[in-house]
Amino acid sequence: MIRTEPMPRTGLSMALVLLAALLSLTLAPSARAEVRESSEHGFVLENVETVPVGRDAVWAALIDIARWWPSGHTWWGDASKLSINPVAGGCFCEIDGERQAEHMRVVFVEPGQILRLTGGLGPLQGIGINGILEFRIDDILGGGSTITLSYRFSGQMPQERDAFIEVVDRVQGGQLGGLGKLLREQGK
Repeated sequence: MIRTEPMPRTGLSMALVLLAALLSLTLAPSARAEVRESSEHGFVLENVETVPVGRDAVWAALIDIARWWPSGHTWWGDASKLSINPVAGGCFCEIDGERQAEHMRVVFVEPGQILRLTGGLGPLQGIGINGILEFRIDDILGGGSTITLSYRFSGQMPQERDAFIEVVDRVQGGQLGGLGKLLREQGK
């Protein structure tokens, strides 16, 4: 969703409904997606993609986020403005001249295996929800890799919690799907 100002809380319900409808038409599902936990205080999502390339190729693509993140899920509509500095304290940032956003902060790096970030993506920044986003890369016997994207949230949940969780899960699945698509094309 491209926005330059915070979404009013009253508009959140309609935005979630519209986003869910749009995503259901445009995003292919991940190989596996699951809401692992849910309560009034938070939730845990997990999406998994299997790709025909090894860990090193996955890692290189993962940290080159501008190549696979959907432009429609940036503040200013251009994924080429995204970057991840894969070091502790590094920024997952969007820089478009004077317009700048820190999407998340890197808190853990084990190259080729784990990238963990904290913060709230997109409109989650403005509604009092914090998250821990983790990409975990595992080898598959016989070749290829599994990428698991986990997102753990805590904070003030919207009244429409179940619809909200479903939308966030679909968005996360779509983002991971972009990485998976790039890596499947690369593995041909």
